[in-house]
Amino acid sequence: MKGCKYGTHRVLEPKGALPQAAWRIDNTTNLYNNEILVDVDTLNIDAASFTQIKKQANGDTGEIAKIMKAIVDSRGKHHNPVTGSGGMFIGTVKAIGPDISDISIKPGDRIASLVSLTLTPLAIQEILEIRQDQDQVSIKGQAILFESGIYAKLPSDMPPALALAVLDVAGAPAQTAKLVKPGDTVLIIGAGGKSGLLCLYEAKKRAGVTGRVLGMGHSQVSHERIAQSGLADNVFSLDATKPLEVYDKVSELTSGRLADVTINCVNIPGTEMASIMTTRDGGTVYFFSMATSFTSAALGAEGIGKDVNMIIGNGYTKGHAEIALSVLRESPVLMKMFLERWAVS
Repeated sequence: MKGCKYGTHRVLEPKGALPQAAWRIDNTTNLYNNEILVDVDTLNIDAASFTQIKKQANGDTGEIAKIMKAIVDSRGKHHNPVTGSGGMFIGTVKAIGPDISDISIKPGDRIASLVSLTLTPLAIQEILEIRQDQDQVSIKGQAILFESGIYAKLPSDMPPALALAVLDVAGAPAQTAKLVKPGDTVLIIGAGGKSGLLCLYEAKKRAGVTGRVLGMGHSQVSHERIAQSGLADNVFSLDATKPLEVYDKVSELTSGRLADVTINCVNIPGTEMASIMTTRDGGTVYFFSMATSFTSAALGAEGIGKDVNMIIGNGYTKGHAEIALSVLRESPVLMKMFLERWAVS
């Protein structure tokens, strides 16, 4: 039996929706001819989603597990109803439908999904470990990849947990590579996190010696990571939910010119206006953060008469997995930082 390549045959509620937009999907493991069944061992939860879940659970590991299990049991996927975001997984291919044309994978291969958990049928039998500092959860479970789904074989030159952490945010550095031109002034908001550090590297690489990169964090730890990377020409710490303070600082650092490109990697809501105000008219704001309210961004820009190009943080662009992994291969400093911070397994 062959299903829709986009997975609509799995949608239970509401009928006619695509899997991502659906409230509930079928997560049974009866395989359609154009699906891939994967034994999942690790989930990498989207930063905005995991931050919200941890806050709801008051940091209690048992409560976090209950909330996650309840989401999956009720929706058939890990689609946080508060943030609307999910994450991705790594696992071992168990079975491949006969109509799957990709001959590069076979049962037993280790892969990482490059599509969101918000559209991926997922069944969790048991949550084994929650690593709050890494936004990663070890489980026993199964997932389904549709014919249209994208994935990557896990690289052999880095630990699986590290590859998962990088691939989860692969869209951010790849989009940065496309957006930044030689000579640009680039502001990275949330530059001390996974996506922010990778974006710093690509921004510095693409802006070149005539460009300038501003790295903004919030906590002291974030500030130290940005400084340690050596990738920002200016490092500063401010609250991204206070747009006037951020605007004043960026205006000071750029002599009033502001940023040509602003990349928002923050995992909390309310940072839209800091991104918009610090970007020059005609410049570009890339909202990678899934905590972004695009209504707030659109109406906020209109409200202050700001003419900027605003890009939704599409987690996919051609070659994004290769670009993200190559950043660590090219940067020993970032490789060391990521191994120490995100490669716990």
